[in-house]
Amino acid sequence: MQTWDTRTLDVEAHHPQVLHSDDEGRTIVIQLPAGEALQDHQVHERAWIIVVDGEVEIQSGDGTETGGPGFLALTEPKERHEVRAKSDARLLLVLAPWPGPGHPSEAGQRAEA
Repeated sequence: MQTWDTRTLDVEAHHPQVLHSDDEGRTIVIQLPAGEALQDHQVHERAWIIVVDGEVEIQSGDGTETGGPGFLALTEPKERHEVRAKSDARLLLVLAPWPGPGHPSEAGQRAEA
């Protein structure tokens, strides 16, 4: 078993920390300063976005939701969304499966196989 206290990890803004990564999923901690955003984007995987600390606003085609510690948002693969920090925020991001179908890294894996 591996464990982490995601509240106390030394994670700098603009330097996400990958905690774990394998074929089943990838777990990342992100420090997002107040007013900054993970701008409108999509990922190839299903994404679980968990607020560890601070407050964020998450916007998608379904609307906008705001949440603080304990808030969980789930986006579908390739669903466009934006995460904006209303205050300094720490996020735990879980992407699964990793990498998702169509991820750019898959092209290199197929070429090597």
